Amino acid sequence: MRPDLRQAWGNKVLIGDGAMGTFLYQKGFPVGISYEELNLTSPEVIGDVHRQYIEAGAQVLESNTFSANYDKLSKYGLESRVDEINRAGVRIAREAAGKDGYVVGAIGSIRGGKRNNISTDELKRHFEQQIHSLLSEGVDGIVLETFYDVEEMLLALSQVRKVSDMPVISQFAVEDIARTLDGHTMTEAFRIVSQEGADVFGFNCRTGPNGMLRALETLQGVKTLPASVFPNAGIADYVDGEYRYGASPEYFGKMAVQFADMGARIIGGCCGTTPAHIAEISSALTNYIPSPLPEPSMEDVDRDRIVLHEHPEQEQGMEQSGEPTLVDLVKERHTVIVELDPPRDLDITKFMKGAEALKRAGVDALTMADNSLAVTRMSNMALGHLVHSRTGLRPLIHIACRDRNLIGTQSHMMGFDALGIDHVLAVTGDPARFGDLPGSSSVYDLTSFEIIRMIKQLNEGVAFSGKPLKQKAKFVVGAAFNPNVRHLDKAVQRLEKKIASGADYVMTQPVYDPELIVKLREATKHLDIPIFIGIMPLASGRNAEYLHNEVPGIQLSDEVRERMAGLEGEEGRSMGVKIGKELLDVAAEHFKGIYLMTPFMFYEMTAQLTEYVWELSDRRLSPLFH
Repeated sequence: MRPDLRQAWGNKVLIGDGAMGTFLYQKGFPVGISYEELNLTSPEVIGDVHRQYIEAGAQVLESNTFSANYDKLSKYGLESRVDEINRAGVRIAREAAGKDGYVVGAIGSIRGGKRNNISTDELKRHFEQQIHSLLSEGVDGIVLETFYDVEEMLLALSQVRKVSDMPVISQFAVEDIARTLDGHTMTEAFRIVSQEGADVFGFNCRTGPNGMLRALETLQGVKTLPASVFPNAGIADYVDGEYRYGASPEYFGKMAVQFADMGARIIGGCCGTTPAHIAEISSALTNYIPSPLPEPSMEDVDRDRIVLHEHPEQEQGMEQSGEPTLVDLVKERHTVIVELDPPRDLDITKFMKGAEALKRAGVDALTMADNSLAVTRMSNMALGHLVHSRTGLRPLIHIACRDRNLIGTQSHMMGFDALGIDHVLAVTGDPARFGDLPGSSSVYDLTSFEIIRMIKQLNEGVAFSGKPLKQKAKFVVGAAFNPNVRHLDKAVQRLEKKIASGADYVMTQPVYDPELIVKLREATKHLDIPIFIGIMPLASGRNAEYLHNEVPGIQLSDEVRERMAGLEGEEGRSMGVKIGKELLDVAAEHFKGIYLMTPFMFYEMTAQLTEYVWELSDRRLSPLFH
């Protein structure tokens, strides 16, 4: 006789299934339809997806009911079919699971990361309705997944516990592992949810395996329940109008063992994962024997303090100085741009210390991203102004198409001009749904080509509307370029279009292969604008694996990954700088433009590499630039 779910995960690690929505998207079902309605209109399609996961080794199937609640279905005129859709979803999964597999009824967050879009009473009614339908059809358990705050999780959990002692898996979606959207640390969330009757505490969506591993680490010492882990296949890349995920099945298999070692008893996949990912997880955990869960110790519950910075003294405006542009400088000598991420809170102390250290190292410009990876950070416009006024460093500011419509983009550029910030990098921007505020919208009024052209239009004294301006701007506009692609020639052709749109210089994604640096030089030698070759020192072995497997546009060589494997802390950073210097040996020979990216605010690393560039070029710092 098959054991129930609680007995099953007590004795072994169960293999969960993978993505449903993104898998259907890959099969040609468009975004904008109700995938849950397919339980009624195309049950054979849903059944086939379930069967592929079972054949790959999945032991636990989630019903295709994630958004099958009254609120979500009402957007498609399906609110009267909540019961019918949920019951059909369970029946289809049950048939595919067979006598040995388990079926859990999937219930997703209704708020979806938005705090006030639906009342508490409505939430309770909608959860109650969906739970009743799932339980009536005979599921083996309930999975509450992709919840962003403890409050909504407790609402859903309480509705289950009112009517059943069925096993409940409670999964949060957290991009920043520190806190839920309603302010609870992960250890606090664990304590609250476990006290309210959850059987499993876990994570899904929002991040890839590396983020999930970090999330599990926050629970060490307090976690007494089994954990569940359903990561995305890395960070989604938006290419040619499609979402693509890069984390390989082999990487998932490797990470699955680490999850199990940290107490995960159900391991599957979320967005971007496929039966191939599940097959690797299943293979990696064959004959795996889990260790007993640790005893509880709540002494480590976080008590994070908010650190306030001192009120800065009043800054003077930055005036356009007429100093040579980066394009002018790089024609004459090696020129170094260093990226330093704006802080994610209100304390700029460390950021400014980093800017000052990089200034002393001799960088030519400090560049700041525009909420990269769709994660909210301090305004790079404000920081650019502060950096220049306090240190004298030239700010180079990224501007993304994602966050502002045409009105906001022109307004933003006019603000840059008023502050004298004249160097910008135009980027598309990562989709908002994959950042820390998934309920926010991606605007994309402009493509990266169009934003370059329209910024240069301001240099002609013409507004985006076509109306004349009273004066002309003086923007020097950069374009982003990813050389870590299979067909470099096609990527260069795309870059040529950006240059035709008006790009003045190019900044590349980080490169970790000396041979690729040489190939890139050969492939771009016909271009008449400077290229700043990107190099980001690795901070640890884990950092290397994360970048290689989960971050779009970054590819590490096997040799680099092997050298970084297992290295952490100072040892890892030391090796990262060493590898960075070796890359600079090649990069400085073929490119005068160097673009260094600072990992995790370890600005000492990029300061060392900046000084190494000057050693290579035998440049002596002069008062002209400092």
